[in-house]
Amino acid sequence: MQVANRRRGRPKSFNGPQSQSVIQSLDRALDVLEALALPEGMTLSELAAHLGQSPATMHRVLSTLERRELVEISPDRQVWHIGPEAYRLGSAFLRRTNIIERSRPIMRDLMLETGETSNLGIEKDGNVLFVSQVETHESIRAFFPPGTLSPLHASGIGKALLSTYDDNRLVSLFKKTTLERFTENTVRSLAQLEDELRVTRDRGYALDDEERTKGMRCVAAPILNVHGEAVAGISVSGPTHRMPDRQVHQIGERVRDAAKMVSRRLGAP
Repeated sequence: MQVANRRRGRPKSFNGPQSQSVIQSLDRALDVLEALALPEGMTLSELAAHLGQSPATMHRVLSTLERRELVEISPDRQVWHIGPEAYRLGSAFLRRTNIIERSRPIMRDLMLETGETSNLGIEKDGNVLFVSQVETHESIRAFFPPGTLSPLHASGIGKALLSTYDDNRLVSLFKKTTLERFTENTVRSLAQLEDELRVTRDRGYALDDEERTKGMRCVAAPILNVHGEAVAGISVSGPTHRMPDRQVHQIGERVRDAAKMVSRRLGAP
């Protein structure tokens, strides 16, 4: 008798219609957590309007999540935010890989040597997911808190990761995607992106030159695992007046060396 293939950790009935395997109340609760992940939080009425639900329904969901400390409310402004238990659960993702642990000392050194914020990011669903950061002591600085998403084409780390893709993978990723424009410097087309990635491969580091945020630059390089695959990117980011043209290459070489050091710690050849 032939047994239908199913993913490990799933019940035998999992191969049925997707709608039967979704718990709507849980799905709604996760929508709430995603919405409250914004730094400014939301009031009950704002959350209800954002998710198209009634305030009464949202209040029940929030009360349940609050009891588990997954959300919390600011009494003075009546604004809901992500709670401490959500952070603890999310941290389990970071503990699942040793990239964070092995990168952290090198990121600190990179910040001290360049005077600018050092970041670590991975690819997730066509975006860069920032998972760690060592901030500069300067008052004006780039800030990408863990959990922040940024499009690959408009990110230093994103372009560092894309530089490791072959042509087929690159075309497959962007053939159905419009390259969103954030500033006049943002890459506008796949052809322009391909040209920039060729330069990135030659010099060993990628550059976000005010392409995501006006007045900010980011220099990044890919981190490889034991199989030589890009699993993350490390970067330095800061305002253009502290990262002028004449210093970009020097910073880029330092970032490239830092990426190689982390890669070696992960067993890369």
